[in-house]
Amino acid sequence: MSLRWKIAALAAATACLVAAAVGALVHVWTARDIRGRAEAQALNSLYAAMEVHRRTGTLTNGADLDPAGLPASLRRLTDTSRHTAYDGRVDGNLGPSVWAAARTEGPGGRVLAVQVNMGPELHDLQRLDVTMTVASLAALVAATPVAVYGAGLLARRLRRVSETAVRISAGDLDARTGPTKGRDEVADIAATVDLMADSLSRRLRTERQFTADVAHELRTPVGGLLAAVDLLPPGETEDLLRARVRDLRGLVEDLLEISRLDAGAERPVRAHVPLGAVVTEAVARTGLDTRVTVSGPGPETVGAVETVETDPRRLERIVGNLVINAHRHGAAPVEVTVEGRTVVVRDHGPGFPRDILLGGPRRFHTGAAERGHGHGLGLTIAEGQARVLDAELRLDNAPDGGAVATLRLP
Repeated sequence: MSLRWKIAALAAATACLVAAAVGALVHVWTARDIRGRAEAQALNSLYAAMEVHRRTGTLTNGADLDPAGLPASLRRLTDTSRHTAYDGRVDGNLGPSVWAAARTEGPGGRVLAVQVNMGPELHDLQRLDVTMTVASLAALVAATPVAVYGAGLLARRLRRVSETAVRISAGDLDARTGPTKGRDEVADIAATVDLMADSLSRRLRTERQFTADVAHELRTPVGGLLAAVDLLPPGETEDLLRARVRDLRGLVEDLLEISRLDAGAERPVRAHVPLGAVVTEAVARTGLDTRVTVSGPGPETVGAVETVETDPRRLERIVGNLVINAHRHGAAPVEVTVEGRTVVVRDHGPGFPRDILLGGPRRFHTGAAERGHGHGLGLTIAEGQARVLDAELRLDNAPDGGAVATLRLP
């Protein structure tokens, strides 16, 4: 149930509770008033009847001596004081009533009683209850659409804030909620989300600019190192230095690539290519022992090979990074499966750590010690290049162990 209907239901329930409480209070107060007035009328009538009986020995209209329907509590009176009792019996047109009685003076005194019928008043009370119930229902019917409309306004404002937060989490750092109507908690939340987005945008832009600056500054000295290594005499030292400089150059190139991806400067050069052949060549270029399986031709095929419209250079980059990551951080055997427009790279190591599965890959972060050592740039570049190709890169763990990276081309 959405917040809109929850608020409307809460407003309706509150209205029902208020109507029930007010109705109960009015009913109780009116019933007590009816009984109080009936008791007062019965006592006054009894007083007049006692005076007439004392002076003349006769009975006024409505008074009776030892009537048959007199309640037992009044029948047992022993003094001349006036007493009242409620009689809830209904007999024909005679509804609940109030009795007032007192014992007459003198030897052999009898009980003189007066009965006041409350039936008409209680019938009016029932009509009042029905009227209040109908009025409450009518008010509830009229108020519910207003509550739904008001809750809808609040829900739309909250949904706008939520959509902005989703866009920011998806990477749109320029998304903002903007000014909202009203000065309430929703406006505060919207302003807080915008402030958070501003702060996050500034930090990410600073980080990206730092990465780009470092990569550009390192490119020149690394090139000089490569030239200097070529001047060293052949030997073990030269091989060791060349390998280290080569690793450093690879890191700088990765940083430059990430900076271009962050800046949104990358544009794909699309072409129709056989997917299986491109993947097989990309795996072969890694020089790592990896089994490639191509199966399941799709709707657009040349022979038995699926053809896709994509940027083959970027596709090779993605597949190569996934394979290298699987060998570096996972365990053999590493398998690559091409089926339709989907490429799956799987290893049999400890799998992706939980934080990478939840938050995605992060640069300079490998996730867990058992995943091996590295700069954490391979998956970051693969994810960035997948976005350039409008492809989906999903990271999972296999039920029987191992990391599974699935690339789905559009």
